[in-house]
Amino acid sequence: MKVQVKPSTNDCPVTCVSVRADAKAAFDELVRFCETSETPFWKFEKELLVRLAVLGCCLIRLFLTARHERLDVQPYLKDGKYRPGKDYSKRTLKTAYGEVAYGRQYLMSRGGGKGFFPLDVALGLTWDRLTPWVMQWVARLATRMSFKAAQMVCEAALNWAPATETIEQVVLGMGREAAPFMKQLKASSAKHPDGEVLVIEVDGKCPPTATKEELAKRRGKRKPKHEKDCKCGCQRHRGKAKRQARGSKKRRKKGDKSKNGKEVIVVVMYTLKRGDDGKLHGPINKKLYATFAGRKAAALWARAAATKRGFGPDTTKTVQIVLDGAKGLKHNMEAQFPKAILTLDVCHVVERLWALGRHFHKEGSEELKEWMEELKALVYRGKAKTLVKRLTKLLRREPKNGPGTKGRRKALAKEIGYLKPRLEMMRYGEWLEQDLVIASGQVEGAVRHLVGERFDCSGMRWVQGKAQALLHLRCIELNGDWQKFVTWFQHRTQARLNEEERYKVLTDQPLILAKAA
Repeated sequence: MKVQVKPSTNDCPVTCVSVRADAKAAFDELVRFCETSETPFWKFEKELLVRLAVLGCCLIRLFLTARHERLDVQPYLKDGKYRPGKDYSKRTLKTAYGEVAYGRQYLMSRGGGKGFFPLDVALGLTWDRLTPWVMQWVARLATRMSFKAAQMVCEAALNWAPATETIEQVVLGMGREAAPFMKQLKASSAKHPDGEVLVIEVDGKCPPTATKEELAKRRGKRKPKHEKDCKCGCQRHRGKAKRQARGSKKRRKKGDKSKNGKEVIVVVMYTLKRGDDGKLHGPINKKLYATFAGRKAAALWARAAATKRGFGPDTTKTVQIVLDGAKGLKHNMEAQFPKAILTLDVCHVVERLWALGRHFHKEGSEELKEWMEELKALVYRGKAKTLVKRLTKLLRREPKNGPGTKGRRKALAKEIGYLKPRLEMMRYGEWLEQDLVIASGQVEGAVRHLVGERFDCSGMRWVQGKAQALLHLRCIELNGDWQKFVTWFQHRTQARLNEEERYKVLTDQPLILAKAA
């Protein structure tokens, strides 16, 4: 059951007297309903929410009308740039309680340019139909779930919902300001100071992105609707005619990566503080950052964020970077942090050794387990050179001919070639004595949570510039900075409105990914 708002409807300016009467009538109706309702509680509670929304619309309209009547436009007319226009120009806003219509004064430009509405500027209202609270609400929902799911939550909670396209436009609009917000945000506070050891963990993940063919299909001219295959148009048959007109899908080639993944670099930064027991405790002030703009862009962000925390390029404090064996990550991070301790994720090394061991021993056998225990002991004691020598000796002893020897020799050569250039990144025994980090568990979890759970779901195909906006907003949400972001965003919006800019948050334009030079 939906109760419609019935405010005074005429072309004349609405006054506080009439709106106050509407609000009182809605309140009286609400009280009468509570006193006289005979419905079961589940139904009563549902209808009560609808009536509260009616009252909320009336009260918002009363607020807007009262502000309109109190607003003094003379300060805007002093410099002679503007002259009074229409006294009561109508507008409709979509608020948390539903649509609300109100009126405001319009000022015309004497020079023939665009005018503006002083009341909207005073209230911080942009040229969007959604209110600021609704925009941040749907954007925050979109950081946690799909646009369709966010729409369903809005419908359930607010009794109305914006279209999924509108939610996407809100995300793109607010996402434009996410990167500047993170850039100016303080890394720590006096209440929560950083520790003396900075840890940076880096990893990547490739969520699915749309191919050129898929984008052309999305953006191309819509084909006319096909005839229904049956009269009732049931789900079983309604797509048959469409599929026949489209033709069979092109069969994928062997090894074709249908997801068309593009790499997202995820950076997790935090500090550790040494306690009285001599151990490093944390993480302290952990922050996430992710980008589609490439490995160098992520390294530059890490450099700027580390400097803000007091770990500048010339710092004498300990900086540790934990990553996998990707050469691109190591190269870019090393360029920005030449004095840092570069650490190869020990779990990554152990997994490679397990894969190597399966060439020599049966999966799940005691022989494989014993073989791995010996190699793991060398790894954790920091005996990487001894490990490489042992593998090299094993390679020399391996026959060149015989069943399975080619695969074993190839696997050994590959593992030796991987470990040799990274020996300095495998001083695990030394780092364990200092209680430093030797595994990238923080960033592994962040990759699964930040990227995997929102961007790598079934059926998703992203446009990188659009995904980047949502990715930054999701970083802000998961970092616990959403309320700070909303406050900062509103102050920034208010400044633009004060400059008499016709500012609109919603946009359908993706972000431009500026690759670091």
